[in-house]
Amino acid sequence: MTSSDVETRYVEVQTAAGRVRGAWRPTTGGRGNPQSAAFLGIPFAEPPVGELRYAAPVPKAPWQGVRDALAFAPTAQRGDPGVTLIPEPSIPGEATLNVNVFTPELAPETARPVLVWIHGGGYFAGSPASPWYDGRNFNRDDVVTVTLSYRLGFDGFGWIEDAPSNRGVRDWMLALEWVQQNITAFGGDPSRVTIAGQSAGGGAVMTLLGMEAAQHLFHGVYAISGALADVSAERSEAFGRQLAASGGVEPTRAGFSSLSEEKVLELQKAATAFDGGDMSKIIEEGLPLGPSVDGDLIKRSTTESLRAGVGADKPLVLGATDDEFTMAMADAAKMLRWVPRGMLLGKLGVPRDRRAAYLAANQDVVRLGKARLAGRVLTDRMFRTAILRIAAARGTAPTWTYRFSWPSGHFGFAEHCLDVPFFFDCLDGPAMEPLAGPNPPQALADEVHAAAVSFIATGDPGWRAWDATGTARIWDTPSSDRAGAYASVKPLL
Repeated sequence: MTSSDVETRYVEVQTAAGRVRGAWRPTTGGRGNPQSAAFLGIPFAEPPVGELRYAAPVPKAPWQGVRDALAFAPTAQRGDPGVTLIPEPSIPGEATLNVNVFTPELAPETARPVLVWIHGGGYFAGSPASPWYDGRNFNRDDVVTVTLSYRLGFDGFGWIEDAPSNRGVRDWMLALEWVQQNITAFGGDPSRVTIAGQSAGGGAVMTLLGMEAAQHLFHGVYAISGALADVSAERSEAFGRQLAASGGVEPTRAGFSSLSEEKVLELQKAATAFDGGDMSKIIEEGLPLGPSVDGDLIKRSTTESLRAGVGADKPLVLGATDDEFTMAMADAAKMLRWVPRGMLLGKLGVPRDRRAAYLAANQDVVRLGKARLAGRVLTDRMFRTAILRIAAARGTAPTWTYRFSWPSGHFGFAEHCLDVPFFFDCLDGPAMEPLAGPNPPQALADEVHAAAVSFIATGDPGWRAWDATGTARIWDTPSSDRAGAYASVKPLL
């Protein structure tokens, strides 16, 4: 390789903490910017180990020389949790608090809007190293893209008597501070930052939208299938004390630090395992690990904060797939044939006085059988009712909603995670067929991705904002705008 080849392939940027070396790669689609520079694994904080394991994140100390940013850094996810439909690799190592930056051009004088992506995974799994989260095609369309990592599970969100609460949330905030301080050097505009995420990542960005302390860090929010946690302080403390007792230690930093990472993960898995009992309780309460309403960093539930006007100056897009968790009921289809509809709805927490109205509003799903009906109820109670509540809480604040309705060629319905590769315009990526089936429609990806680019660049995705008509964009082939798009969910409110 000649010196000119090296100069063409590699590129360096000076950050506040030191110089980093990335690499140029091509974009896809045959339009826009033909190349994208990837800077992978740039640390925004010191490794959260030793005395820092259960501490608030500490900004990365400056380094000398040039730091290679050519490969993804260690992830907080360990091993394969077996829960994600997205390829999200685990990378071993201690330095797990990093950002990955993708940019089409290093030109501060033409600063571009910025997308910051927070991955999902139930707040206990997931990885920013997914090939689906590569920002190359947002770069193609003039959007600088950042993906970030954060502490997961108990390390990130567990209550400890003498430790800062919501450590994972503090990781998000420090990463966003890093963006504010450094993104200009990568060609991005720190005054035009949109935060986005899917599932727990969608919950993360809505949590940040409702936090007074985070308002200066972003300017728009795009929440895909957002799963809010809003764990009560009481529940969070009870879980922390239970975990400490299970490990035979005091519920303190010293106590938990005496347990290995592997042991804490083992205890966490045992404490959060679903025993097949009251599914309605799981739906109502959610998981015990996630952002908690601690009265300090997070002062109140997200919906209450939005109703009080927090984040009202920021545009928001939110939506979900039509059948997020229907695939979870596939194995139960034969058994559910013999369960009366009323009993099934009761088991899933639908109040008796709302069942007839719900069934009448969902006749299209009722005709498909009880497994499909159960899956739709799960989807509505866990995701789609929250969309209506948040839109209502925002009042006249700029809000747009959508439904992703295109049925997977593999599952036959629009399941959890299906819309992510359409958002990133990466249908040519790995592990696509098990989720989307063969030959998913590129034209739909073009539409979904273009709307995201429009929102990031202008604050408007291109369809009618939420109002009394209940109009939402229906992503399908063909796509359309529909008044009363979430009418089938309303009997559950």
